[in-house]
Amino acid sequence: MGLSVKRIEGKREILGFLNRDRLYAAYAIGDLEPPLAHECEWYAALNEGEITALCLRFKGLPPDRIFVMGKAEGLRPILDEAVNADRAFFAFKQEHLNVVKRFYSLMRLEHMFRMVLAAEDFAPVEGPVSRLGPMHVHRLEELYRLGGDVAFAPYQVEQGVFYGLERDDKLVATAGTHLISRTHGLGIVGNVFTHPDYRGQGYGTVCCSAVVEELLSQSLDVVLNVERNNEPALRTYERLGFNVYCPFLEAPGWRRTVLRRRSLDAN
Repeated sequence: MGLSVKRIEGKREILGFLNRDRLYAAYAIGDLEPPLAHECEWYAALNEGEITALCLRFKGLPPDRIFVMGKAEGLRPILDEAVNADRAFFAFKQEHLNVVKRFYSLMRLEHMFRMVLAAEDFAPVEGPVSRLGPMHVHRLEELYRLGGDVAFAPYQVEQGVFYGLERDDKLVATAGTHLISRTHGLGIVGNVFTHPDYRGQGYGTVCCSAVVEELLSQSLDVVLNVERNNEPALRTYERLGFNVYCPFLEAPGWRRTVLRRRSLDAN
């Protein structure tokens, strides 16, 4: 019997597969939480009824986020038959690269680390930070605009943990969470950013430390993503106690059929 593809909605079935590599799948597990769950579409490749590959299409941030887990041969029919977003941002392992490239033209390939922090390894860095809330969204958006490609959405502040540091009456550094899953015990640190004019003074480290401390106080496993060649960020996270869990890849891409159609239309 060959592979079959189906959309699945049973949370227990999805979670059972994701828990095979819980820390790699942390973002996807967090997306099972309401209200994020309604932004998700889950597709599985099955061999004799058993899931061999799982693909999440998350529509809560533009462009769609696509997470891949499982065997590469299972991913191929999923991308061929079910997941056909014109434009998407992918997260996947090295073994999935050739399959993704078969269907999508990748604009750039980012080599990433998933890092984790155990409570006993945490080395806090104190500083004059403040807890941020929904009333600070405008100031956060203003700061993030200086950084270009930051995956920030206002709902992350309401649902998560954000800290900031002020200098000269303006917000100059911040750190927060991409998402929190208290049901499944995960806190995902992200949106760490410092104003270009205020870098090199440890402000981002202080903000990140405050976020991590609050997450650990809630008995959450703390994870984050960082580019492998981002030495300053790696030093910051290692100073706080983070360790590398696994490498993976991220890439934005366009569906090849869309690019071919646009090329034909242009001619």
